Amino acid sequence: MVLSIFSRIKCHFPGCSKTCRKQSGLTKHVRDMHGHQNQAVNPGQRLPVPGDHAPAAALDDASSSASNNGQNDQPHQLSPPPCSRKIKHPHLTGSPCDRNGVPLAPGVQPEPRHSQEPGDWPPFHGGAEFLMADLLFHKVEMSAANQDNLYEILTALMSKHNAQSPFSSAKDMYSTIDAATVGDAPWQCFTTSFAGELGPNLPSWKLKEYEVWYCDPDVLLQNMLDNPDFAGEFDYSPYIHIDEKGHRRWTDFSSSNFAWRHCDDIYKENPEQNEGAMYCAVFTGSNKTVVSVGTGSMEYHPGYLSPGNVRNNVCRGHRAAVLPYIFLQFQILSHSERRYDNDPAFCKFKRQFYHASLSAVFQLLKQAMSVPVVRRCPDGHFRRVIFDFGPVAADYPEQVLLAGTCKAGMLTAPRCTALPNQLDTCKMRCPAAKPFTNDFPRADIHELLSPDLLHQIIKGTFKDHLVTWVGQYLELTHGKAQANIIMDDIDRRIAAVPTFPGLRRFPDGRRFKQWTGDDSKALMKVYLPALRGYVPSEIIKTFSSFLDFCYLVRGSSFTPQTLERLDHLLEVFHHYREVFRTSGVRPEGFSLPRQHSLTHYRRLIQEFGAPYGLCSSITESRHITAVKRPWRRSNRYNALGQMLITNQRLDKLAALRVSYVSRGMLPASHNTLAEDNDDDGGPVDEVVSGAVVLARRPARGYPSDLNRLADHINQPHFPVLLQRFLFDQLHPESPYGAEAVPVHALPIVRGTLSIFHSATATFYAPSDTSGRYGMYRERIRSTPRWHSNGPRRDCAFVVEDEDQPGFPGMSVVRIRLFFSFKHSGITYPCALVEWFNKFGQRPDPDTGMWVVKPDLRGQQDQPYLSVVHLDCLLRAAHLIPVFGRRPLPLNFSHTLSLDAFRAFFVNKYIDQHAHELFTV
Repeated sequence: MVLSIFSRIKCHFPGCSKTCRKQSGLTKHVRDMHGHQNQAVNPGQRLPVPGDHAPAAALDDASSSASNNGQNDQPHQLSPPPCSRKIKHPHLTGSPCDRNGVPLAPGVQPEPRHSQEPGDWPPFHGGAEFLMADLLFHKVEMSAANQDNLYEILTALMSKHNAQSPFSSAKDMYSTIDAATVGDAPWQCFTTSFAGELGPNLPSWKLKEYEVWYCDPDVLLQNMLDNPDFAGEFDYSPYIHIDEKGHRRWTDFSSSNFAWRHCDDIYKENPEQNEGAMYCAVFTGSNKTVVSVGTGSMEYHPGYLSPGNVRNNVCRGHRAAVLPYIFLQFQILSHSERRYDNDPAFCKFKRQFYHASLSAVFQLLKQAMSVPVVRRCPDGHFRRVIFDFGPVAADYPEQVLLAGTCKAGMLTAPRCTALPNQLDTCKMRCPAAKPFTNDFPRADIHELLSPDLLHQIIKGTFKDHLVTWVGQYLELTHGKAQANIIMDDIDRRIAAVPTFPGLRRFPDGRRFKQWTGDDSKALMKVYLPALRGYVPSEIIKTFSSFLDFCYLVRGSSFTPQTLERLDHLLEVFHHYREVFRTSGVRPEGFSLPRQHSLTHYRRLIQEFGAPYGLCSSITESRHITAVKRPWRRSNRYNALGQMLITNQRLDKLAALRVSYVSRGMLPASHNTLAEDNDDDGGPVDEVVSGAVVLARRPARGYPSDLNRLADHINQPHFPVLLQRFLFDQLHPESPYGAEAVPVHALPIVRGTLSIFHSATATFYAPSDTSGRYGMYRERIRSTPRWHSNGPRRDCAFVVEDEDQPGFPGMSVVRIRLFFSFKHSGITYPCALVEWFNKFGQRPDPDTGMWVVKPDLRGQQDQPYLSVVHLDCLLRAAHLIPVFGRRPLPLNFSHTLSLDAFRAFFVNKYIDQHAHELFTV
């Protein structure tokens, strides 16, 4: 559609010639130049404009960042915009075939996946039986004894109606699940032992036999490729993604250089055989986990695999795209024999045992790495599939083990050949063990090691390095006693951060012993503002540049421009971290493997795609469902066998669930997140549009009459504000604004009002832990009482100018009331909000965050209020106080932060979506 100047909306203020393309642009113009249209003002009072008041005293240096960087309007695009395109590999195209491998003509429909009738529920007798088994075994994890009691009760109740319980006992339910063939991948076992020379006085570890439990990787991959739940989120051929601006874009693994290059190599090996085949890289990952920290007893070493064709959002959503295939028990010494832990011969045996076990398991897939095999794919079509080893996700100790390099005193950079004290050079490699990949075609473990966001960036560089260095800097600068006082106040600042949906709080600061990856991620979101005023600008900029690098590298998509920015941020980080060298914290420099790994990220993104789809946090989160929970369900005696049976049953239930949904026997929402009216939100799996909607149920105890409600919430101007809002809604093209209309001429709100304590914002956030379609939902609250801690009034972003990218086109408001009302049969969902003004024209130069302050007006500095439609809200906003230089009171509560301070940082690090909003 060609846009015309006649379609623009003219400003209705006398003497103003401004025109806007959209109503949102006009809203921003009127608020900035003429004041808000629906502001409550007394007769004869001057309508102030933003910027009338001086900046808050708490912000000591933000004025230096205030400058005018206005931009001219861009001309309209009259020609159709270019579209993005994917250039697929010319030979390994993933062309459909029949079950015998014969290519199909274009347009031929796939064979039916299921032979059963729609009403068949094998191995269950009906849908109720499956739902009960899924509820009790998967969701509730009810013990066998409690199940037996439940079935006895059900039998007694149903016998009165000549009916039977779905199951007679827990054993009956287990046997029914075991009878399922869908998703069946039985666990198998082989044993191994020390193969060297045996002599007298041998240590016990040389005499033992060691069990290795595994699933046939070919069977696992066959089940995963045949999963209809992956349809639409699965790539059948590598491709080069060119966006609408003509730039190369790296996203999922199929868009990577590695996939394209290996397809070239596979085709050259046998062009006639491999033409039209589907390339399937097998992602693997492993690291050890402890199931009983309190007793310090049992360690397990599971390995996971995933087909590389599945897109990153599905892998991160853990929708049966990452499954365990091997269990190693590396705690093969008893507590009385720990003297051998550091014995060189024993360490060498463990490395050999590890690689030999992986090699033995993957021998079952080796033939299919050279000759294509026919497999059914998520869309129902058969394809000739050729397998290959893809990226390997592992933490640092696991990378050392995989690469066959050594620890202390020798090489510590698994991917490259740099020495421990020369991590900026590459000279040699220490082959301490033969990697398992040597036994397979096109596989080099040093090429396959993927970037690890969790251990290299979040836990490593941020928590273990930078946060620790700040404490050491304070001790060197102020002495230990004063440093402890400062650290205590930093902890109080962290504890004083306002609540935000899904934000893990630190009520006692960040000094506790047992850290998890989620703890480190949560601290990253709030740590930087807490340092301001206690450390020099160089340290603040070190954190700011590193955090920007971290959030950028955790994104879902990369262009050459993004990679250039990554390089620039890394250079800035390396420049400012020198403050830790010159201050004496790191006099020996920064020869640290995990920080050194950051220099490889640009090339690894091009090699493997977005790192967030390869992070070891995916496998670590699978530890919970595949190791820790099954272990807790066991009787602890020979627990591994019980854990494997539990995993096998869970996999079968998941496969049955997908099968029943694909056949239309269960609703598609059966496996999606159930929305609770009191939760904070989370990933959204169904296909939805982005919007902000009120909670499902209104709150009780509020007057429905407008004037009585105004008295109840102590907002006497609320009726007039609402009338002016309604005037703007009824007369969007009025030549004059609502503020120019006398109060007696404003429309009367006659309907009852419904009050809500929350609203949910749903938006597209593929870089966060979102659902399979990249959607995320968060709950914005405005409630007079929250967990017995007084009121909670969250903040949100209001979009004022859709044509202005990023935060310059938005403002921050604080929600005072969510409500809705009807007028002339139309329901208006609304919010009563307090406004914040931007401080300056650009972010703070040290932290890189925008600063806002409450919009206070009138002689008594009253908060500026207005009523806005919920369509104006984008999502929740997180504000962190500008703490200044004074320490916080000892008992300061985080619930008071938004009321006690005069200036706030707009936290762009609260999540990936927020950071992307601020870096547009």
